[in-house]
Amino acid sequence: MESRPVHFIWILDCSYSMLGEKIGTLNYAIREAIPEMQSVAHDNASAQLLIRVLTFSSTAQWHQAEPVPVDDFTWQDIQVDGGTNLGAALSLVARELETPPMPQRALKPVLCLVSDGQPLDEWRDGLKAIDATPWGKKAVRVAIAIGADADRSVLQEFLGNPELPVLDANSPKQLAAAIRWASTAAVKAASQPVAAGAATKQLGPAFAPPKLQDHDDDDVW
Repeated sequence: MESRPVHFIWILDCSYSMLGEKIGTLNYAIREAIPEMQSVAHDNASAQLLIRVLTFSSTAQWHQAEPVPVDDFTWQDIQVDGGTNLGAALSLVARELETPPMPQRALKPVLCLVSDGQPLDEWRDGLKAIDATPWGKKAVRVAIAIGADADRSVLQEFLGNPELPVLDANSPKQLAAAIRWASTAAVKAASQPVAAGAATKQLGPAFAPPKLQDHDDDDVW
């Protein structure tokens, strides 16, 4: 059986508030998660996992613009710069969720948003653009909030489903655990064909996020 593509898009906040341990932990966590993503992909022969990376600060730009098969993907560290223009990032993602460029025979894409702050632009315009695309409606969405200052209401709205919780990452250990889960459980969910309708509303208990480890007081962001 010919494999069908699963497009996994990281949407990563690299604003100045991520400076220091946060950005270092994020880079490390994603780099370490790649082998686990490869393992999941190998277990789902009917799906071809393709990776892309989008970063946003004062501007939004593709860190990895072309979809790369997970076996060929090498993580390149991201750096901090500027503010938190989430709307610009979501608008760029929306363009990639049209058909074309998204192939009609693809499986559900995965959109993983990671942020530690509050958007500074008209972010709902970008979200509306995603929701207006056929693949945006079907996408498996994951949102990770880093630290106490992250706007969880924005991340919850991005998820588009009140039953899906935002993953709280208030320490390096929690962020690493959230990245691992997003990199594996979301791919497994996306690799299963689903009829019309929002994929994240049909995933069931298998998509329930983990109870992230408690953090030590001196590790809190």
